[in-house]
Amino acid sequence: MKFRRQRRDELAINLTPLIDVVFLLLIFFMVSTSFTSETQLAVNLPEATGEPATDSPLKLDLMISADGLFRLNGEAIPSDARGLRKALRLAAGTRRDLPLTIAADGSVAHRHVVTALDAANVLGFQSLTIAAQSPKNSEDTEVYDG
Repeated sequence: MKFRRQRRDELAINLTPLIDVVFLLLIFFMVSTSFTSETQLAVNLPEATGEPATDSPLKLDLMISADGLFRLNGEAIPSDARGLRKALRLAAGTRRDLPLTIAADGSVAHRHVVTALDAANVLGFQSLTIAAQSPKNSEDTEVYDG
């Protein structure tokens, strides 16, 4: 008896659906991923040629002297982060919508300004203004709202 040899088909995996799924996943992750990192505290830096901010009766003025001493509404407060947060919390109470103005001396160490910004961020202040001098008359300090 003569048996007929059966032809073997080669086993192959069709890669087309697999590639389609991989591309769909790639597109999904590209669309759903955000590549920009946003900061916690939005700071609008003032321009020196802007209009002076209107004075509000309820506001917080934080002054930072050249040697790093902090004064909140004219009263001396601790110069560390914890003391600054405590003083801001006591002055503002539960109101975080009060405008906070930071007026730092031009020669103050950068870390003191960052400490003030961080304290405002941690407490959740919504309105932040940085004081600047007008270039026309360097002796007059004006506050600009950014």
